[in-house]
Amino acid sequence: MELTWISIIILICSGIIVGFINTLAGGGTVISISVFMFFGLPPLVANGTNRIAIIFQNLTAVAYFQKNKCIDWHRILHLGIPIVLGSLTGAFIAGYISNRWFHYIFAGVIVIFGISMLLNPNKYIHERTDLVNRKVTPLQYMVFFLLGIYGGFVHVGIGYLLLAVLVLMNGYDLLKANVLKNVLVLSYVPFSLLIYALQGNVCWSFGLIHAIGNIIGAGLAARLAIKKGAPFIRYIVLILIVIVILQIFGIITPNIKT
Repeated sequence: MELTWISIIILICSGIIVGFINTLAGGGTVISISVFMFFGLPPLVANGTNRIAIIFQNLTAVAYFQKNKCIDWHRILHLGIPIVLGSLTGAFIAGYISNRWFHYIFAGVIVIFGISMLLNPNKYIHERTDLVNRKVTPLQYMVFFLLGIYGGFVHVGIGYLLLAVLVLMNGYDLLKANVLKNVLVLSYVPFSLLIYALQGNVCWSFGLIHAIGNIIGAGLAARLAIKKGAPFIRYIVLILIVIVILQIFGIITPNIKT
């Protein structure tokens, strides 16, 4: 489909919403892929194209977080390697098998994540220094490799999965977990984008225009995250989790084929 002024405006406006949601929590990819498919892109191409905007969105957020000295680069170096390797694996298999079983894994994790956040809010607001200062374990390497596979393959909802692991397994509060989440996503998405591009599953014009909105939305969200802190992020995540659960149970049905 050729780009028109109307389609450009829709892509930028949806990008603002997606960039804001993804930077604070996750799940905005549902909107991106739905918009791309509305304009006629096949699901696999929509999935690949979305990664262009994700790169620019996370570059914006990470730059702001780095400016405010919020990034634990030492931990990123350890967690980034397995997630990058996993994303390469996931991107390679994306064109060959159904992602429906990933949907069920995501559904289970997101429900548990939401319940845990309601029942034990302090765990998400206050950092657990015993876990934060602990060396990265073999189990954590494996978990982040699996998260990379999911991100390279599907990506939808990867923000929630990363937040859950970074809080429950690594001990970070939601603000620091959210910062690390954005850096980790930025570390692997360029590699998976390259594979999608080599397979011919990227529409650059749509992705770059959508990215304009993502940059704006990510910038707004990063500033709010720093200003408001973990309690604010918790409320935003809870609201978005409710929306995701409604999608899982078919009450809200986004236009995505799996």
